[in-house]
Amino acid sequence: MQFLYRQPIRQQLMAATLVLAVPLAAAIAWAANATRLEQQAVVKEQAAGVAATAAAQLDSYLAGLDAMASAVARHPVVVSLDGEKANRLFVDLLDSRPLVTNLILLSPDGRVLGAGRPLPPGFDRVEWPFIPDVIHTKQPYVTDFETSPFSGKSVVALVYPIRDEHDAAAVGVLVLGVDLVRLQTVFASVPLPEGSVISVVDREGVVIARSAEADKFIGQKSGTPPVTPGAPPVTSLRTGLDGAQRFYGDVAAMQGAWTVSVGIPRAVLLARILPVWARNLAIATAMITAMVLLGLIIVWQTTMHLNRLRSAAQRIADGDLSPLHRAPTPNLEFAQLQDTFITMAVSLRDTRDALNRQMAQERKLNEVLQSLQRQVVRQERLAAVGLLVSGVAHEVNNPLQGILGTAELLERQAGMSPQALDEIQFLKTQAGRAREIIRNLSRFSTQHSRPPSIVDLADVIKEVVQLRRRDLEDANIALEVQATTVRKVYANATEIEQVTLNFVINAQQSIDASGSTGRILIRLSDAGKKVSLEVLDNGPGVKPEDEAKLFQPFFTTKPVGKGTGLGLSVSYGIIDAYGGTIGYRGNDWGGATFFFELAAAETDGTDINDRQAVLRGSV
Repeated sequence: MQFLYRQPIRQQLMAATLVLAVPLAAAIAWAANATRLEQQAVVKEQAAGVAATAAAQLDSYLAGLDAMASAVARHPVVVSLDGEKANRLFVDLLDSRPLVTNLILLSPDGRVLGAGRPLPPGFDRVEWPFIPDVIHTKQPYVTDFETSPFSGKSVVALVYPIRDEHDAAAVGVLVLGVDLVRLQTVFASVPLPEGSVISVVDREGVVIARSAEADKFIGQKSGTPPVTPGAPPVTSLRTGLDGAQRFYGDVAAMQGAWTVSVGIPRAVLLARILPVWARNLAIATAMITAMVLLGLIIVWQTTMHLNRLRSAAQRIADGDLSPLHRAPTPNLEFAQLQDTFITMAVSLRDTRDALNRQMAQERKLNEVLQSLQRQVVRQERLAAVGLLVSGVAHEVNNPLQGILGTAELLERQAGMSPQALDEIQFLKTQAGRAREIIRNLSRFSTQHSRPPSIVDLADVIKEVVQLRRRDLEDANIALEVQATTVRKVYANATEIEQVTLNFVINAQQSIDASGSTGRILIRLSDAGKKVSLEVLDNGPGVKPEDEAKLFQPFFTTKPVGKGTGLGLSVSYGIIDAYGGTIGYRGNDWGGATFFFELAAAETDGTDINDRQAVLRGSV
C-alpha cells in the first residue's frame, strides 16, 4: 500500500479503475458459465424430448407391424399352413411394407412351408433355436441382431406362433424379418439439429439401427446403458462410435427390448451460447471500455489541472508573475485551489511591480545625476577646447592671410609662366581650404551652451555638413540630405549639433572600417507630433548582441585610441533631457540608422511656402 501511495495520481486512479473492472469481469465470466449450463440443460432436454419422440414413432411403427403379423398369423390360409396360398398373401403384404425383408411360414419342426420372397436353394428346413420356445410358450419373440442367412442383410426377426382354430395349440411359426439398415426411415420425420444422430440398440448395446452411416456402425457395440421401460429419458454427455462428443437422450422402446438414443453434438450448444456470449462480451467490453474511458477522462482532467498549476508555480519560481488564465475546473476543490493560486500570484506580482517602480525611480535618479555630472565635465572640456581653438585659430589665421595676399600679388605679375601660375593657384586653393577650416573651428569654439530656444534642424544639418564636408570628400563618402519638414524644435542648437555630429562621425568611422564605397544620408521628417532626424549609412551595421549597450557610457566597438565610448552616451543624455527619443535600427542598405525625435515647437504660424519645403541634395 505504501508503494501505491508513492505513485503519481494518474497511476493511482488507473489502479482504482482496474480494481473496479476486475469484479465486473468476474461477474461476466460467472454469467457466461451460467449461460453455458443453462443452454446445456436445454440441449439435454431437447435430446431427451427427441429421443422420446423417436421411441414413440418406433413403437408406433413396430406396433403396426405387430398388428399386421398378428392378423396374418390368424389368417385362415396361414392357419391351414397352405404354403402356396400363403405365398400370394405374403407377396401382397411385402409390397406395402418396405422395411420387412421377408415373411416366412414354418412348421413346428422347422420346415419352410411358404415365403413372400423366394429363398435360396437348400433352405427347405431351418433349425432356429427360438422355434421350439415359441411353439411351447405360444408367445411372440424378438431375436437379437443377426445377419439374414437368406438375404445377407442385417435384420432382427419378429417370430409369432400360429394357433389352431381353437387357439389351443401352436401349429406353426410366422417369421417376419425387419431390415435394420432401412429402419432409419422411421425417423425421417423427426426434427434433428445438424450433426445429430438417432441410434437403436438392443439389450446388449449393439447398434441395430442408425440414422446416419447405418452400414458402417450397425452391429457394433455402442456402450449405451440400458434404460428401464417406462422410466423418463436419461441424458448424458458421451463420445459416440464416430468419435464425436454429443449430448445423448436415451429412452426404452419395444417394452425395453431396445433403447432409442438421440445424440445432439456439442456444436449445437456452442451455436446457441456463442451469440449469447458474444452479446454479453460486447456489453461487458462496452461497460469496461466506458469505465476505463471514464477513468482516463478523470485522470486526464485531474492531471491536466494539476500540471497546469504546477507549471504556473514553476513559472513563478522562474520569475514570471504573469497572471494565470482562469480555466474551467472539474470540481469545486480545484476551483478553490485555482482561485487561491491566482490570488497569490497577483499579490506577488503587485509586490514585485512596487519594488520595480522603486528601483526604476532610484535608477532614474542615478542616471540624471550621472548625466548632470557628464554635462559638467563636457562643458568644462568644451570651454577649455574653445579657448585653445580660438587662440590657435587667431595665430594661424594671420600667416594664412599673408600667404593668400602674396599669392595674389604673384599671380598679377606679368611674365609668369603657366607652370608658375598653376603652382600659385594650387597655393591659393590650399590656403583657402586651411582658412575655411580655421573659420569653422572659430565658429564652433565661440558657441557655448545657451538656454533652450526655437531651433531649426535644417540649420543644424547645414553646420554639420560644413564641419564634415572635407573629411567625407577625402574618404570618398557621399553625403546626402533629405528634409521634408520645416517644423522646428525647442532645444539648445549647440547640443543638437553635437548629437548630429556624433551620428555622422560614427557613420563615417563605420564605413571606413568596412573599406567599401561609402554613403551617408541625413533625413529630416515629421513623426506625428514630433520631428525626426535620422543618419543612415551603408556600413556593416551593429551586431545584435551590441545593440542593447550602444548608449551605455564608455562602450565602444572601435579600436583602442579611436573612441572613448562617450559620444552616444552624451547624445542620449542630451536628447533625454529634452524629453525626446533616441535610438538605433537597421536599414535596407545593410548598415546602421541612428535617430532622435524631439517634440515639434509651437511657432508663430509662418507659412510653409515662405521657405524651401524640401531640402534635398548631395554634398
